[in-house]
Amino acid sequence: MLKTILAISGKPGLYRLVSRGNRSLIVETLDDAHKRTPAFGTDRIISLADIAMYTDEEEVPLRQVLNAIKAQEEGKCVTSIDLKTASKDQLFDFMGRVLPSFDRDRVHASDVKKLIQWYNILIQQGITDFDEDLQETEGDNLDDRK
Repeated sequence: MLKTILAISGKPGLYRLVSRGNRSLIVETLDDAHKRTPAFGTDRIISLADIAMYTDEEEVPLRQVLNAIKAQEEGKCVTSIDLKTASKDQLFDFMGRVLPSFDRDRVHASDVKKLIQWYNILIQQGITDFDEDLQETEGDNLDDRK
């Protein structure tokens, strides 16, 4: 599932890959509006399945971090931390409970905030199985677009 969920640089929220156009991807917002728009090759588009979090030892795939947040929050629809009022220390404390070995030098407070926002969006849209992507299909690579 995370393979078809996209983050587009400069655009808020998350998007679901709907189809591929001639020179673009057709994406749909992951919110109640489900607005479809094209995303072009000039946009910085990344699949959530390709994102990892820095730790002291190695990088941890985003799906593992999302599962850790889900376990920490017991699958609630929103996290217990208020993103509008949370300080850097509060964000790092939250992240320390979720992933104790995260690299505090390379992970910024804005990264933690974005991660929590993404988790909240995914849970609110009913996307709770973050391990679905372990069975990859051949030929379904977003880099194949022209």
